[in-house]
Amino acid sequence: MSKTRLIFDQIFRFLWNTIFVLSYPIMATFGLLFVGVTYFFSALSRLLASLRPEGEQVTVQKSDWEALPQTNGLLEAKMYKQIMFGPTCYRLRRKDGVPSVLEEHFFGSKVKFIDEGLILEKWNATESKQLPDFDICLYDPDRDSITALTNIKCFDWHLSERKEKELHFKWFDGIQGGEVNVAL
Repeated sequence: MSKTRLIFDQIFRFLWNTIFVLSYPIMATFGLLFVGVTYFFSALSRLLASLRPEGEQVTVQKSDWEALPQTNGLLEAKMYKQIMFGPTCYRLRRKDGVPSVLEEHFFGSKVKFIDEGLILEKWNATESKQLPDFDICLYDPDRDSITALTNIKCFDWHLSERKEKELHFKWFDGIQGGEVNVAL
Protein backbone atom coordinates (compact mmCIF):
# COMPACT_ATOMS: atom_id res chain seq x y z
CA MET A 1 0.00 0.00 0.00
CA SER A 2 1.03 3.51 -0.62
CA LYS A 3 1.92 5.89 2.17
CA THR A 4 -1.12 8.15 1.57
CA ARG A 5 -3.43 5.21 1.52
CA LEU A 6 -2.06 4.01 4.88
CA ILE A 7 -2.57 7.47 6.35
CA PHE A 8 -6.20 7.60 5.14
CA ASP A 9 -6.77 4.07 6.41
CA GLN A 10 -5.46 4.98 9.88
CA ILE A 11 -7.50 8.20 9.97
CA PHE A 12 -10.63 6.36 8.93
CA ARG A 13 -10.03 3.60 11.52
CA PHE A 14 -9.45 6.24 14.23
CA LEU A 15 -12.70 8.10 13.33
CA TRP A 16 -14.68 4.85 13.23
CA ASN A 17 -13.41 3.71 16.62
CA THR A 18 -14.05 7.17 18.09
CA ILE A 19 -17.65 7.22 16.83
CA PHE A 20 -18.22 3.72 18.13
CA VAL A 21 -16.69 4.42 21.55
CA LEU A 22 -18.66 7.65 21.94
CA SER A 23 -22.02 6.26 20.69
CA TYR A 24 -21.91 2.88 22.49
CA PRO A 25 -22.82 4.27 25.94
CA ILE A 26 -25.75 6.16 24.37
CA MET A 27 -27.09 2.99 22.66
CA ALA A 28 -26.57 0.90 25.80
CA THR A 29 -28.34 3.50 27.94
CA PHE A 30 -31.27 3.58 25.52
CA GLY A 31 -31.56 -0.23 25.67
CA LEU A 32 -31.49 -0.26 29.45
CA LEU A 33 -34.08 2.54 29.61
CA PHE A 34 -36.33 0.64 27.22
CA VAL A 35 -36.14 -2.54 29.29
CA GLY A 36 -36.69 -0.54 32.48
CA VAL A 37 -39.76 1.30 31.14
CA THR A 38 -41.22 -1.99 29.89
CA TYR A 39 -40.64 -3.61 33.28
CA PHE A 40 -42.17 -0.59 35.07
CA PHE A 41 -45.39 -0.65 33.00
CA SER A 42 -45.68 -4.42 33.38
CA ALA A 43 -45.44 -4.10 37.17
CA LEU A 44 -47.96 -1.23 37.14
CA SER A 45 -50.38 -3.32 35.08
CA ARG A 46 -50.10 -6.26 37.51
CA LEU A 47 -50.70 -3.91 40.45
CA LEU A 48 -53.81 -2.35 38.88
CA ALA A 49 -55.17 -5.79 37.94
CA SER A 50 -54.84 -6.95 41.54
CA LEU A 51 -56.76 -3.89 42.80
CA ARG A 52 -59.75 -4.61 40.55
CA PRO A 53 -62.77 -5.91 42.47
CA GLU A 54 -63.48 -9.58 41.98
CA GLY A 55 -66.91 -10.12 40.51
CA GLU A 56 -68.76 -13.06 39.14
CA GLN A 57 -66.91 -14.56 36.27
CA VAL A 58 -69.24 -15.50 33.46
CA THR A 59 -68.09 -18.19 31.09
CA VAL A 60 -69.86 -18.45 27.78
CA GLN A 61 -69.84 -21.91 26.31
CA LYS A 62 -70.42 -22.23 22.62
CA SER A 63 -72.65 -25.09 21.61
CA ASP A 64 -71.45 -27.55 19.02
CA TRP A 65 -74.84 -27.28 17.34
CA GLU A 66 -75.14 -24.52 14.77
CA ALA A 67 -78.14 -23.44 12.75
CA LEU A 68 -78.13 -24.56 9.14
CA PRO A 69 -78.28 -21.40 7.05
CA GLN A 70 -80.49 -22.88 4.32
CA THR A 71 -83.28 -24.09 6.63
CA ASN A 72 -84.87 -20.81 7.80
CA GLY A 73 -84.10 -21.61 11.44
CA LEU A 74 -85.79 -25.03 11.38
CA LEU A 75 -82.73 -27.31 11.66
CA GLU A 76 -79.38 -27.20 13.37
CA ALA A 77 -76.36 -29.35 12.64
CA LYS A 78 -73.38 -30.78 14.48
CA MET A 79 -70.39 -32.07 12.56
CA TYR A 80 -69.99 -35.81 12.96
CA LYS A 81 -67.15 -36.69 10.61
CA GLN A 82 -65.15 -35.10 7.82
CA ILE A 83 -63.80 -37.29 5.05
CA MET A 84 -60.21 -36.34 4.24
CA PHE A 85 -60.21 -34.11 1.14
CA GLY A 86 -63.94 -34.65 0.90
CA PRO A 87 -67.29 -33.68 2.34
CA THR A 88 -68.51 -33.57 5.91
CA CYS A 89 -71.42 -35.45 7.41
CA TYR A 90 -73.61 -33.98 10.10
CA ARG A 91 -76.10 -34.97 12.72
CA LEU A 92 -79.26 -32.92 12.34
CA ARG A 93 -81.95 -32.03 14.82
CA ARG A 94 -84.88 -29.69 14.90
CA LYS A 95 -84.13 -26.34 16.43
CA ASP A 96 -87.49 -26.18 18.19
CA GLY A 97 -86.53 -29.15 20.42
CA VAL A 98 -89.12 -31.58 19.07
CA PRO A 99 -87.70 -35.13 18.98
CA SER A 100 -87.23 -36.08 15.36
CA VAL A 101 -86.48 -38.98 13.06
CA LEU A 102 -83.55 -36.88 11.81
CA GLU A 103 -81.51 -37.73 14.89
CA GLU A 104 -81.14 -41.36 13.79
CA HIS A 105 -79.22 -40.63 10.57
CA PHE A 106 -76.24 -38.71 9.18
CA PHE A 107 -76.68 -36.08 6.50
CA GLY A 108 -74.59 -34.05 4.10
CA SER A 109 -74.64 -30.28 3.96
CA LYS A 110 -76.88 -30.03 0.88
CA VAL A 111 -80.37 -28.88 1.83
CA LYS A 112 -83.00 -27.76 -0.69
CA PHE A 113 -86.45 -26.37 0.11
CA ILE A 114 -89.44 -27.37 -1.96
CA ASP A 115 -93.16 -27.03 -1.23
CA GLU A 116 -93.44 -30.58 0.14
CA GLY A 117 -90.52 -30.20 2.58
CA LEU A 118 -86.73 -30.35 2.53
CA ILE A 119 -84.54 -32.40 0.23
CA LEU A 120 -81.66 -33.87 2.25
CA GLU A 121 -78.63 -36.00 1.46
CA LYS A 122 -78.82 -38.97 3.86
CA TRP A 123 -75.53 -40.86 4.17
CA ASN A 124 -75.86 -44.65 4.19
CA ALA A 125 -72.26 -45.06 5.39
CA THR A 126 -69.66 -42.86 7.04
CA GLU A 127 -66.53 -44.88 6.22
CA SER A 128 -64.54 -43.36 3.37
CA LYS A 129 -64.13 -46.77 1.68
CA GLN A 130 -67.89 -47.15 1.35
CA LEU A 131 -68.57 -43.62 0.08
CA PRO A 132 -70.22 -42.13 -1.87
CA ASP A 133 -73.51 -43.82 -1.06
CA PHE A 134 -76.34 -41.35 -0.48
CA ASP A 135 -80.09 -41.50 -0.39
CA ILE A 136 -81.72 -38.33 -1.57
CA CYS A 137 -84.61 -37.96 0.86
CA LEU A 138 -87.61 -35.75 1.33
CA TYR A 139 -88.11 -34.60 4.93
CA ASP A 140 -91.60 -33.44 5.84
CA PRO A 141 -91.23 -31.29 8.98
CA ASP A 142 -94.98 -31.25 9.67
CA ARG A 143 -95.26 -35.05 9.87
CA ASP A 144 -91.59 -35.55 10.88
CA SER A 145 -91.05 -38.21 8.25
CA ILE A 146 -88.25 -39.05 5.84
CA THR A 147 -89.02 -40.55 2.44
CA ALA A 148 -86.16 -41.93 0.35
CA LEU A 149 -86.46 -40.66 -3.22
CA THR A 150 -83.42 -42.17 -4.94
CA ASN A 151 -79.92 -43.46 -4.30
CA ILE A 152 -76.98 -41.57 -5.83
CA LYS A 153 -73.41 -42.78 -5.66
CA CYS A 154 -71.50 -39.50 -6.20
CA PHE A 155 -70.82 -36.29 -4.31
CA ASP A 156 -71.79 -33.92 -7.13
CA TRP A 157 -75.56 -33.88 -7.57
CA HIS A 158 -78.21 -31.20 -7.76
CA LEU A 159 -81.92 -30.70 -8.31
CA SER A 160 -82.02 -29.49 -11.90
CA GLU A 161 -85.75 -28.92 -12.35
CA ARG A 162 -89.09 -29.55 -10.76
CA LYS A 163 -92.27 -30.30 -12.62
CA GLU A 164 -95.71 -30.75 -11.04
CA LYS A 165 -95.18 -34.01 -9.11
CA GLU A 166 -91.75 -34.89 -10.43
CA LEU A 167 -88.21 -33.98 -9.43
CA HIS A 168 -85.32 -34.12 -11.87
CA PHE A 169 -81.84 -34.74 -10.37
CA LYS A 170 -78.55 -34.59 -12.26
CA TRP A 171 -75.28 -36.07 -11.04
CA PHE A 172 -71.69 -36.22 -12.21
CA ASP A 173 -68.98 -38.41 -10.66
CA GLY A 174 -65.98 -36.98 -12.50
CA ILE A 175 -66.10 -39.51 -15.33
CA GLN A 176 -69.73 -39.90 -16.24
CA GLY A 177 -72.96 -38.17 -15.46
CA GLY A 178 -76.58 -39.13 -15.26
CA GLU A 179 -80.08 -38.01 -14.63
CA VAL A 180 -82.75 -39.40 -12.32
CA ASN A 181 -86.45 -38.56 -12.45
CA VAL A 182 -88.39 -39.12 -9.24
CA ALA A 183 -92.14 -38.96 -8.78
CA LEU A 184 -93.37 -37.42 -5.53
